[in-house]
Amino acid sequence: MPGSFLLAPLPRAQDDGAPSAGAITARGDDKRIIGLSEEEEKPKEATSGPMAFERPIQDLENQLKEFEELSERSNLDVSKEVAALRERIQASIDEAYAELSPWDRVNVARHPERPVTSDYIAGALDDFFELHGDRSFGDDQAIVTGFAQIDELRFLLVGHRKGRTMKERLACNFGCAHPEGYRKALRKMQLAARMGLPIVSLINTPGAYPGIGAEERGQAGAIAENILGMFHLDVPILVVIIGEGGSGGALGIGVGDRVLMMEYSYYSVISPEGCAAILWKDGERTPDAATALKLTAPDLIGLGVVDSVIGEPRGGAHRDRQAAIDRMRGVLLDELRELLRIPREELLTRRRAKYRHLAALPGRFPESGAAKV
Repeated sequence: MPGSFLLAPLPRAQDDGAPSAGAITARGDDKRIIGLSEEEEKPKEATSGPMAFERPIQDLENQLKEFEELSERSNLDVSKEVAALRERIQASIDEAYAELSPWDRVNVARHPERPVTSDYIAGALDDFFELHGDRSFGDDQAIVTGFAQIDELRFLLVGHRKGRTMKERLACNFGCAHPEGYRKALRKMQLAARMGLPIVSLINTPGAYPGIGAEERGQAGAIAENILGMFHLDVPILVVIIGEGGSGGALGIGVGDRVLMMEYSYYSVISPEGCAAILWKDGERTPDAATALKLTAPDLIGLGVVDSVIGEPRGGAHRDRQAAIDRMRGVLLDELRELLRIPREELLTRRRAKYRHLAALPGRFPESGAAKV
């Protein structure tokens, strides 16, 4: 897969419960803009209906489906009507996605049909061998680790696992990891470093699980140890936010030499709901919080938090999962090959410099004066 896909250089733990509610650039010196029944286990369409900005698109798609069914049932020639509707649908998608608000982007990132880590494992990798457990407490299903291969490249994959069906989502705690999940991730990353294998981290979580049991087992400490530990791994680390990138839950596997994000993913210190609840104690201010948090790909490129953005298929990855998976495969190959050219003795110096001077804001968080690496 060519690098043109980059628009920017471009058993479960004892806690119960679900999570609380709680183009962009080019490489080089270019300016960055950028217990259920079998029936219940089957993947289902979202029951809450389309996102508000997608309702006109869905209305047109329903009309298209009716015309196609009419054509199959009868001898009527509706090819012109079908072609016209397809053009209107594409135009509506382009118009809607050209004007997305930050809150709209958050909803796209959470779309139930969006590709998750298990989809990328199944569709983008040539081989995958899962590794389990933290050798201390248990095997947290919310984080998956294992040896992976694409073409000639072998690497360790670490990722948040949300699940596709309701049964899977419950088993994975909706992607909210416990401390044993982060300890598992760090152990496997340290193993990869000893073997000289690069690391790929796929982030997709609303945040680490905040339950009492998780806190009792050292949730904050586990995340902090991961962040510190990843600064000592002398192998390339590639991080990709594929959906939600929430709080310390994301940072626990998010320190990398290159940090990429999907076009309609988000990356934030807190969820918009949590921010609205803390700042204004008003859930209706959630869209305002999403805007204030600067959590979208263009915002984060401008701040220098993210190195590049991976373009998604027209209308988001949920509309063409296979195309998104194919693009991810190509990006992983290109990025890993580039990172592997960097001498291992330089990796830590570059990585530490990158985070030491991240997101400097003139007048508030000024540049330290360190040389660009």
